Amino acid sequence: MAAPTAPTLESPRTPVAPGPAPRSSRRPLPPFVPLTIAMVALVALLAALTWVAGLKPPGWLAAVAFAVAGWAVLAEALPRFGVRRFGPADIVTLTRSVLVGGVVALIADTSHPRGSVWPLVVIASVALAMDAVDGKVARRTGTASEFGARFDMEVDAFLILVLSAFAATQLGWWVLAIGAMRYLFVAAARLWPWLRAPLPVRMSSKAVAAAQGIVLTVALVLPHTVAVVLTAVALAALTWSFAHDIRWLHRHRDTAPAVKKTEAGDESPRRRRVLTTLGSLLVLFALLAPNELSALTPATFARIPVEGLAVAALVLVLPPRSRWVAAALTGVGLGVLTILKLFDMGFHETLARPFHPVYDWTFLGPAVDFLNDSVGWFGAVGAVIVAALLAAGLIVGMTLAALRLTRLAVGRRSTATRGVAVLGVVWVSLAVLGQPVAANSAANEVFDDLRQVRADLLDPGVFEQQVANDPFRYTAGANLLPELRGKDVLVTFVESYGRVAVEDPAVAPGVDAVLDRGTDQLRAAGFEARSAFMTSSTFGGGSWLAHASLQAGLWVDSQPRYDTLTSGDRLTLTGAFKRGGWRTVGVSPSITQDWPEAKFFGYDKAYVKDNVGYKGPNFSYAKVPDQYSMAALQRTELAPADRAPVMAEIDLVSSHIPWTHLPRMIDWNDIGDGSVYKPMPAQGKSQAEVWSDTGKVREAFGQSIQYSLNTLIGFLTTYGTDNTVMVFLGDHQPSPVVSGDNASHDVPITIVAKDPEVLDAVAGWGWEPGLNPTPDAPLWRMDQFRDRFLTTFGSRP
Repeated sequence: MAAPTAPTLESPRTPVAPGPAPRSSRRPLPPFVPLTIAMVALVALLAALTWVAGLKPPGWLAAVAFAVAGWAVLAEALPRFGVRRFGPADIVTLTRSVLVGGVVALIADTSHPRGSVWPLVVIASVALAMDAVDGKVARRTGTASEFGARFDMEVDAFLILVLSAFAATQLGWWVLAIGAMRYLFVAAARLWPWLRAPLPVRMSSKAVAAAQGIVLTVALVLPHTVAVVLTAVALAALTWSFAHDIRWLHRHRDTAPAVKKTEAGDESPRRRRVLTTLGSLLVLFALLAPNELSALTPATFARIPVEGLAVAALVLVLPPRSRWVAAALTGVGLGVLTILKLFDMGFHETLARPFHPVYDWTFLGPAVDFLNDSVGWFGAVGAVIVAALLAAGLIVGMTLAALRLTRLAVGRRSTATRGVAVLGVVWVSLAVLGQPVAANSAANEVFDDLRQVRADLLDPGVFEQQVANDPFRYTAGANLLPELRGKDVLVTFVESYGRVAVEDPAVAPGVDAVLDRGTDQLRAAGFEARSAFMTSSTFGGGSWLAHASLQAGLWVDSQPRYDTLTSGDRLTLTGAFKRGGWRTVGVSPSITQDWPEAKFFGYDKAYVKDNVGYKGPNFSYAKVPDQYSMAALQRTELAPADRAPVMAEIDLVSSHIPWTHLPRMIDWNDIGDGSVYKPMPAQGKSQAEVWSDTGKVREAFGQSIQYSLNTLIGFLTTYGTDNTVMVFLGDHQPSPVVSGDNASHDVPITIVAKDPEVLDAVAGWGWEPGLNPTPDAPLWRMDQFRDRFLTTFGSRP
């Protein structure tokens, strides 16, 4: 296989000597003929995939786009290489490119069942196997050429890129490094021509490169853990191969025959100034940039970083070999620090907190799922590819910048030494005077990250003790919730329903009107309500953490805590109802994958996207409109006669970011299987329209909350009975784009019932009458709810 992802990818079709390739006895075909045949063959392959694998229009579109782009590239390359006709080996490579088009179609088709990967595996395997054919054909027919070798290499490289992108959706974004590494190397060679010099043939490099496509294909059908380990080994081997070859090229950069000395060793003054300036700016950004986007101002960079002075002094005094090692390690460290700062910026903008290096990587999977739901598969994969390239580029670029600045400092040692000394004195003077120009922000950032890492590593032991300390662990069912016997209890989370929804002047008027009107409507129907606030364990996202905090009576504010909790047997609120004789139900129609946590929470029945009976469209992130979710619960669990009382947790998601393509309230009798919703997404506001202005975003958020609240009010007035008790609350505040900076974690909570004895029982809570809590309403932490609720309604520890 021609190594598409390694710099030592000597293709088996590379000619052994310069000059025109020997001609075969067969007359080669003009390029237009095989290109046309290849296009027809691709259409036939797509038709076959449509019949066999259910390929949909998005896959067709992607494959056709790939073919057209490939045709355009070949049309430009053929004259440049002086090729007028395709040889036999070129025909084989062109056939492989048709198979790659099939791979692209299957990967790009978001409607294709993601678990059915066998068509993809088969086609990719055939394409990989044919890689050994074109080289043999070229040698036997005497048609090896520079064009053929490059054509072969590019087809291989693109196949591995798309395979790595698909594998990344299952194994993690880091897999993209396999496909991106060769393209990063080519990009680097544009800046450093010595990377374009020929390399000696190494069988180990060929073997490593050939293994990448095989590993990526096989990993698609292996168990997850095995696939991760195998792919990680392949990536490690590829990284070693690149590092080995780059080191060789750097050592021989002055003697490389294919690279002029003026390119490899002596840069033009203009090029030198540009690269040095860029390197300096990159290092200064790493040292001085804040970890919050709101603090990113020009004044931030008008400072003297003490860390830069310390490293500069170090490399000036170290011996040569140690100097370059220190410079390289500094560059890698600055690259990692910059990546962590960018993560911090993103987390501050969405979750109002910094990134936790130990466990917040788990948010990347849900983030990709959210992008997939919001902007489609192409957009999600594209964002992942850009993020992976940016991360790799930062580390490589920062390392090269550090090496360049070190080389500059050593070449002008006297000037650099005096400069470091003067700036050091200035920094100390300004630091003593308390001036912010004397900066040490990078060191503080590293210290904060290390302190957070230590806290995160120690936290599991602390939390395990909290999980084990459960006063209701062994409470008998007869002693759990006796004062709610015979009641249907519905605990409903409203996505992003935070304090901002009822207090912010830009959002609250519409939401308050719904709540105040709803209070009157419920009272007319015989219901009364009490409301307060709760402090959520999360902000802007991570709804499942809030659900777990309320259910388990513990502060679950991280993924490790959630994993520890759900792997144990702590009694949840749902579990208490189940032990007490209720039928327990979980309704979470936004879940499209396996939901093993349902067993921990204690659901007798879990309703997710695949079994809730919904036949309508998605509304951006929301798979199912809230009104349909409540109607489905009524139809399947509450309407049947002669049933046990029901306790249900319902997760309403129509108010999930990005708050676009919102559904409308319809008559409850018209909901049916959800087909009635089909025209609504197109009638709602698009994401581009809403997110063009912050004011529009806040307005759309308010409208989404109004819809969810109207759903609950309408459900209670339509289907509520004397035995209905509903608790509804927000899971967390919306992201800072709505909540603003430094917003609280508070969310409204309300209990609604017809039976006055239920509300008399909670009188001691001090909650306010109605659906709309005032700013002075009582405030609990979310982890206090389980025990207060259980004891209020007669449970005995």
